[in-house]
Formats: sequence, C-alpha cells, structure tokens
Amino acid sequence: MKNIEMPTLEELQEMAAVDIRTVDKSTLAELDDVEIHEELPQAERIADYIKQIKNPYCYKSHGVVVKISFAGKCSLEESLSRCISM
Repeated sequence: MKNIEMPTLEELQEMAAVDIRTVDKSTLAELDDVEIHEELPQAERIADYIKQIKNPYCYKSHGVVVKISFAGKCSLEESLSRCISM
C-alpha cells in the first residue's frame, strides 16, 4: 500500500474556516476538473480527491464559489468515504 498523505486535523480546521466572502477565487479548484479514480483503494481515493480539490470545504463549481460544512455527527472523512464508495 502507498504512503497516503492526508491533511492533519489542524489543516482541515483551517480549510473549514475559510471565509467564502474573502477567499481568493483563483486559489480554488474547479470541481469539474476533479476526477474520482475508482480503481484506487478507498483511502487512496479520498487522499487523491483531497489532493485534487485542495480544500474539500471550499471550491468552485461552474465558476461559483461553494462552501460546505457538516452539521451532523460524521467527520469529513466519513462523509467522503460514503460518497466515493457509491
């Protein structure tokens, strides 16, 4: 298995704290440019997704800045795992 680089808890908290009103839009990834590599094992797929999207909490979709948050009991990693395993 590959050495998987995942963001630290502190890095994820910083990503989640990005202010959608002041973020530099040129630094955000476009969701349409992200590819889900289904052939990868789940943990590698999640790491690859985060590497491509840069900030899983704030990105662009068709040029529109999107910010997501999780109000439930699941972590981002758990939520991404469910989405990517579909």
